[in-house]
Amino acid sequence: YDEWQCARAPFGAVLVSWGVRFGYRERSMTNDEMAEDVTSMNSDVWSGLIPDPGSPGFSVRTTYPTNPDGVEVMLERWDAGTEELPHFHPGDDMTVVVEGRMSVQFYRKVGESLIADGAPVQLAKGDVGYVRAHRIHDAKYLENCQLVYVHHGAFAFNRVNLVVA
Repeated sequence: YDEWQCARAPFGAVLVSWGVRFGYRERSMTNDEMAEDVTSMNSDVWSGLIPDPGSPGFSVRTTYPTNPDGVEVMLERWDAGTEELPHFHPGDDMTVVVEGRMSVQFYRKVGESLIADGAPVQLAKGDVGYVRAHRIHDAKYLENCQLVYVHHGAFAFNRVNLVVA
């Protein structure tokens, strides 16, 4: 089960989101919340913005650890042919593909194995992908990639040491 949707944003980027049925956030989630598509409207990445009184219409969420309720932001560069093995993160994340092409495969844990959960999702230049907290996934970099990665709260990379069936 992985539903993903693409929508054309006003500035021409393709927004990609995945429906998630497993995992949790820092708080307990209902089955309905876990099954909803992850978008900029419901991802924790976009929570906690604070209006700037000196700039009407502008809100900002600063970075962790300066702001304990903030986000971690990374500019990443990956060489074509490299990959990240199955893993998960403690918070929702958002990846913006600035250059290149990559794929993301989601998994579900069955016994002591990981089972592919849907087809791999490909992201290309201009695409934005969201992943829920604790959602097991890998990443393969099909071309040289430059990414902007945003993580809700403190970042961690949690490797899943199970056999992929």
